[in-house]
Amino acid sequence: MSDKKIISIDIGGTKISGAIFSIEGNMSHFTKLYLDGRYGDEAGKLVIELLDKLISDSGKDINKIHGIGISVPGIIYSEDGTVWAPNIEGWVKYPLLNTIKRYLNNSDIQVCIESDRTCYLCGELWQGAAKGSENVVYIGVGTGIGAGIMVDSKLLHGFGDIAGSVGWMALQIPYSEEYDKCGCFEYYASGNGICNRAIELIKQSLDYQGFFSDKVIEDITTKDIFEAYYLSDPIATKVINKAIQLWGMASANIVSLLNPEKIIWGGGVFGPAVKLIPEIYKEACMWAQPISIKQVEYLPSGCSGEAGLKGAAYLVLKHIKYGKQI
Repeated sequence: MSDKKIISIDIGGTKISGAIFSIEGNMSHFTKLYLDGRYGDEAGKLVIELLDKLISDSGKDINKIHGIGISVPGIIYSEDGTVWAPNIEGWVKYPLLNTIKRYLNNSDIQVCIESDRTCYLCGELWQGAAKGSENVVYIGVGTGIGAGIMVDSKLLHGFGDIAGSVGWMALQIPYSEEYDKCGCFEYYASGNGICNRAIELIKQSLDYQGFFSDKVIEDITTKDIFEAYYLSDPIATKVINKAIQLWGMASANIVSLLNPEKIIWGGGVFGPAVKLIPEIYKEACMWAQPISIKQVEYLPSGCSGEAGLKGAAYLVLKHIKYGKQI
């Protein structure tokens, strides 16, 4: 069995990544394709194109494939293998599992599909900062915010497979209609939220003479906001300090509720925000259950941006070993 391979695919809102893993966890043949506006069935065809390439790279022998793991940017409905992915137009109950099965000609190859937040956590459990943990939460901050959650060695999925939608945490009153589309937490502290809040303040500040004075507002990115923050720009400072406060409050609520060993911070924003983890923990200490917050570690991701791929492969291994999802 050791010569068999696992194919892992990580679907994002703008690109699809894939790789081949050995049973021992070694990754090879990393490949990336861009969606470039594809949606619905066309996005599904791109997944198949990548899968076909990886099978070819593995030796064109489908019998050498131990299983296929897929990370999706949204919800996987376990009862029928359909997917809801808000950043891919047309993927509302999209039949991803059946699409893969048809391509494989209904072979017996194991196909495991999971939400990206759960895959990120599993990647950390296998090869990252969560090794050996039984109670751990991965908070992924990118375009949106989601959490992969393990309690007493069990991954939490919830009644409708929607557990971990922490971007909808209620962290500020009164309620604003602006939270309708993404939730209060995401509105202020996701990558999109940070960028949008900064742009709003720049437009409102007629006498502003800071980092963004000579920039085209429409071209400003979240990365720019962090660069300005570390240079003490007043608008960037206000926006990032707000995000630090909400990251601290949200994680404090998670600590008080679940009593984890570790909170792991990942996603594109933690990148530039990784240096802020001590400040986030300091904020959380003011809000959380006082014993739990002293027990928990706040850590950066240990997977160098590959948590989704590693986690999807890990789920295949666990499924084959135990005969069910962990």
